[in-house]
Amino acid sequence: MTARNTRSAGAPCRVDTFQPDPHAAMDFYGPLFGWSFDDPAPMPSGLDGDYFTARLGGQPVAGIGQAPASSRPSWNTHIRVEDIGLSLVRAEQAGGRLLAGPFGAGSGAALAVVADSTGVPFILEESGRGDEAVLADVPDSWAMSSLHTTDIEAAASFYGTMFGWELDSVPDAGFALWRLSGDVVAVVTATDGVAVPPHWSVNFAVSDADALAEHAAALGGTILLPPMTTPGFRNAVIGDPQGAFIAVSAPAG
Repeated sequence: MTARNTRSAGAPCRVDTFQPDPHAAMDFYGPLFGWSFDDPAPMPSGLDGDYFTARLGGQPVAGIGQAPASSRPSWNTHIRVEDIGLSLVRAEQAGGRLLAGPFGAGSGAALAVVADSTGVPFILEESGRGDEAVLADVPDSWAMSSLHTTDIEAAASFYGTMFGWELDSVPDAGFALWRLSGDVVAVVTATDGVAVPPHWSVNFAVSDADALAEHAAALGGTILLPPMTTPGFRNAVIGDPQGAFIAVSAPAG
């Protein structure tokens, strides 16, 4: 197993999901990916409820927490920053806005939920001293996050200003890559905002997308996009029983 560099400023550093019933979410994602879970901890955002760190082979891969009563279940992408306060100022200057927080201080992580200049939310995370590197890029772990946006030009300006990301087009593909210091950190895809609402999606690496989709359905999930082949990959989009959704990708056979 390998660990992606999730500690550098400007890099997506982890993903989690806030659910109306965290235990029900654990009953779905645990068997689906073979995850175990730590004992409950307080929500890192300072909200009410418990937060459970998911592990694969003993290393953290994601988190499941209590969703506020008024919010819909969703998967969230966190992006590492050195200073929450300065980052919030930069976000406002770049056309974004604060949605919630900042939460946390001291040796723990400080978090803030921010909307980018096109209205898509994500989470800024200022690390504490005790955080662990997140396992990524191996089967049953986080592979990549992807921004679906109605305005790629505006998004490029915002994320470039915020984190130094640069767009790298991919010939004959329906997406482009975000790079930070040459490394791929995320994906960006254009959407009309109707068929696919603007959002940050979360993709998990799997060994067999078809088998995992069948397993998800057996666990009470829904198949939003049946397994399909794209250059190099076999992909599917899966909804969990409470309504959050993820993408999964396996190497094409």
